[in-house]
Amino acid sequence: MAGGGFADPGALKRAHLYEYKITGYFIFSCIVGALGGSLFGYDLGVSGGVTSMDDFLIEFFPQVYERKHAHMEETDYCKYDDQMLTLFTSSLYFAALVSTFGASSLTKNKGRKASIIVGSVSFFIGAVLNAAASNIAMLITGRILLGIGIGFGNQAVPLYLSEMAPAKVRGAVNQLFQLTTCLGILVANLVNYATEKIHPWGWRLSLGLATIPATVMFIGGLLCPETPNSLVEQGKMDEGRKVLERVRGTTNVDAEFDDLVDASREAQAIKNPFQNLLLKKNRPQFIIGALAIPAFQQLTGNNSILFYAPVIFQTLGFGSGASLYASVITSVALVLATLISMFYVDKFGRRAFFLEAGAEMFFCMVATAVVLALEFGKGKELSFGVSIFLVIVIFMFVLAYGRSWGPLGWLVPSELFPLEIRSAAQSVVVCVNMIFTAFVAQFFLLSLCHLKYGIFLLFGGLIVFMSCFVFFFLPETKQVPIEEIYLLFENHWFWKKIVVDGNQDKSQEHA
Repeated sequence: MAGGGFADPGALKRAHLYEYKITGYFIFSCIVGALGGSLFGYDLGVSGGVTSMDDFLIEFFPQVYERKHAHMEETDYCKYDDQMLTLFTSSLYFAALVSTFGASSLTKNKGRKASIIVGSVSFFIGAVLNAAASNIAMLITGRILLGIGIGFGNQAVPLYLSEMAPAKVRGAVNQLFQLTTCLGILVANLVNYATEKIHPWGWRLSLGLATIPATVMFIGGLLCPETPNSLVEQGKMDEGRKVLERVRGTTNVDAEFDDLVDASREAQAIKNPFQNLLLKKNRPQFIIGALAIPAFQQLTGNNSILFYAPVIFQTLGFGSGASLYASVITSVALVLATLISMFYVDKFGRRAFFLEAGAEMFFCMVATAVVLALEFGKGKELSFGVSIFLVIVIFMFVLAYGRSWGPLGWLVPSELFPLEIRSAAQSVVVCVNMIFTAFVAQFFLLSLCHLKYGIFLLFGGLIVFMSCFVFFFLPETKQVPIEEIYLLFENHWFWKKIVVDGNQDKSQEHA
């Protein structure tokens, strides 16, 4: 799912000399980061609930409303199969994908605050337009503006949060962004559960309330300081040092400031970071971190459940209110799982969470498929007992995803790349993630219609494949200094040949 963060932006050559206190500036930066996550999470959660509300469907998608309330066998899996309806959801992610490139340039050249402010303004306008929509064109335009806001926010806010955090707590702070995204989803589902009872304009309230976190994020963007990293990158050395001293709560910041300056010089010395991504010595990180993991994160099937939880539960025969209540339960699972990951991922490791949770997710998908094959698709609603079983299974699935592919899908890529290509690599990570997010959002309901319960078997098969990929190709990065990650690949049974060849090529170039 969506959400994110960066690992150390500096080389940490003098990390043992760093000093810090938890200051008001640091806490404020965490609040700004949390708002960015909750903004993304709220929209992620609210769209699925709104598309299941009768008042919304009657006004914009009457044919879907008619299919929803039909009890014909052939419509059981296809009640929500409408490409314009799914475009309402996926258009946001297509827009976020495109805007990521502009956001990357603005974040680098004008600072993190500029992108935060632009993102909040675009999101605010999009929320207003959606709440006031009188036709589908207004809905889609509003979603595009929301997507632009998320593209800028997801590019800048995690970077801002990571750069403001002291190095020793940066890992936990990175996952704070994922946590607040999950909290945003939970709040959105609670709002949907309440507004679904307000006829006929409750859906407008759900969409319009997104203006509140956008407004607070805009104010926070104006008031918060720019990161020391960005100020140094812009050549504002004196100002960068003053901010660093204030955010760390001490004037003894020589070691960290020198690392910032060195890191900035090294990064600026690389003229073509995107081209360097393709070098043999960086190929393992590129394949694993920039391509495989961000794609796999979406292909687990979890974001389909998050997008369309109310729709899925209604498709499976739950009433409107009951389906929204069930989606609240899945949101709670996501929050709990993220907390588990925050506290234990550095103890048990990334691979352990990926593999253990992968096995649990596979069995949950198979169980769902078996139950639907036996009990669903006959023109009747599921029994109470079967419905409860499905809620429990989906709860367990989300709990597994939320402590593995959810947060680790962002954390692991942020750990893998060397400094000189880290920013460029993160742009590719966001790009790939958004491509697959949009793809899954657009085609999930179509696939549900045509594959029926087989869609869950498909996701189960993909989970087996990605778990095998992790087992064979991802080295454990737990507690390994970020500047030494490359050594893991030089000693890996598969990647070492490619990396060694790349290092030899580099030596020949300098000969």
